[in-house]
Amino acid sequence: MPNSEVRDDLVAANRILAMHGVLDAYGHVSVRHHRNAGHFLMSRSLAPELVTADDIMEHGPDSEPVGDDRKPYLERFIHGEMYRQRPDVMAIVHSHADSVIPFAITKNALRPVYHMASFLWSGAPVYEIRKSQPENDLLIRDALLGHDLAKTLGECTCVLMRGHGMTVVGASIPEVVFRAIYTQANAKLQTLATQLGGPIEFLSDDEGQRATETNRSTIGRPWEVWKSKVKG
Repeated sequence: MPNSEVRDDLVAANRILAMHGVLDAYGHVSVRHHRNAGHFLMSRSLAPELVTADDIMEHGPDSEPVGDDRKPYLERFIHGEMYRQRPDVMAIVHSHADSVIPFAITKNALRPVYHMASFLWSGAPVYEIRKSQPENDLLIRDALLGHDLAKTLGECTCVLMRGHGMTVVGASIPEVVFRAIYTQANAKLQTLATQLGGPIEFLSDDEGQRATETNRSTIGRPWEVWKSKVKG
């Protein structure tokens, strides 16, 4: 069983992301198991805003529920395969945030326009599911598709999914929640800047890396505020 702090933070993450509109009735957030790196924790199949501590399930290395017969999320393979390929990743958010969709269906790349989304300096590649499975319903419903999605992510912090949404990774629950919220915000600002006619002055890679390190030291500040708003 997860320890109470990890469990509580995972519940809070679900509710915070719902509060910010990053998740609605769909989408999910997970965390790598604190004692078994090959396993991860995630809610049973449930709208994120309704997740409680009792809903948290443990999943094994093949994304299978461990000792739990409740219904898991269909797209749990997103999480399992990213944890498998990225040992540095400790938490993952999968979202259908509508603000990012335009960047997954056009030639306009999602790039950092302000320091709060500086982590996007690493890129936000677009996963095209047709290359993996020509006949599909756009869902990552098995390990092969999860593997290909994780491969497209590569060493980046965010991968977009054509006609679907985004998946964001981080080194902790607070960090991945921060990144998911500010990826959505960056997408909105970039769209607004495009509507103003541009050209857009994006962050340089050097600025992105430096700002990312600075922001990492302050993530506890918004996390405590967000967490306080969803308690109880």
